[in-house]
Amino acid sequence: IAIAVILIVLVGFVVFIQNVNLNRLGAQQYYVQINQDGKRMEDKTDNGEKYVYYEYTLDGYNPSGKEKALTFTAQKELRKDAYLRVYVKGDEVCSYQEVKADELPEGAKQKLDGAGN
Repeated sequence: IAIAVILIVLVGFVVFIQNVNLNRLGAQQYYVQINQDGKRMEDKTDNGEKYVYYEYTLDGYNPSGKEKALTFTAQKELRKDAYLRVYVKGDEVCSYQEVKADELPEGAKQKLDGAGN
């Protein structure tokens, strides 16, 4: 029985780790709309290999509509007019994901619609 309990706990832990982005735990959620091109940036890895990423600075809104300027990077150019749920810890964006317009909380939706995006 003890072995079965340990096995169940381990399987549960593996499933949890695969399905939960730990960067998002304890983060505040803001919503943005990609209404401009990202700034193309280049850098080098430790071994000298070049890579490109894109930096975005956008106004984000929490679910009640409070505004916050957010700067974050992406490995590719993001789709114009896409809505993102942005996860923020302190003043740092730690993760984001695309959402549909009907998934926006009302406070954020009103601000994003009113911003002429």
